[in-house]
Amino acid sequence: MAGEIPDLVALARTGTGKGAARQARRDGMVPGVVYGGGADPMPIQVPFNDLLKKLRAGRFRATLWNLKIEGQEDVRVICRDVQRDVVKDLPTHLDLMRLRRTSKVNLFIPVEFEGVDGSPGDKKGGVLTVVRPEVELRVTAGDIPEKIVVDCSSIEIGDTITISAVTLPSGATSVIDRDFVLANMQAPSGLASQSDDDEVTETEVINQTDDTVEG
Repeated sequence: MAGEIPDLVALARTGTGKGAARQARRDGMVPGVVYGGGADPMPIQVPFNDLLKKLRAGRFRATLWNLKIEGQEDVRVICRDVQRDVVKDLPTHLDLMRLRRTSKVNLFIPVEFEGVDGSPGDKKGGVLTVVRPEVELRVTAGDIPEKIVVDCSSIEIGDTITISAVTLPSGATSVIDRDFVLANMQAPSGLASQSDDDEVTETEVINQTDDTVEG
């Protein structure tokens, strides 16, 4: 079942151009534009404090949002760009793109590990080391999974859980085209070798590009 899509509340912006944008900022708003989806671009403005809070929470550009504008039908959008002040690093403008329910988009989906307590490895004092608490999947905008559940009830010390051992939600595929590690059960002494050191240290680019969304 798809998880609840968070709301992004905005106001329609009547004016366009630099003057209107400056006025929006003086009013405590961040100007922006919504485009795509077979409709004309629409200027909007988002309360500065609300946007800043969402940006600081992380994954803003990798999250599907339910855009709410009073008097208009809700629409699903994804952020394409957030412009920031070069000195203060605060948001000054944002671009949002409309998505159809059938659009494909890359999103980070949380991973939940169930059955660890009471598993064979747990009974022997093992510790589950989570390498990836979330994974990037290519999903359909109209059917976004809330989470990925991994059954760890049979895990032994030394076992490694990879993405290939997990049944992904219908229609979802991994963005990474290799069998990467999600977690492993290590011995309590800490002497168990890390099965894939690269999985712990690798850095992934999470920003969306035009190639990561299909209309």
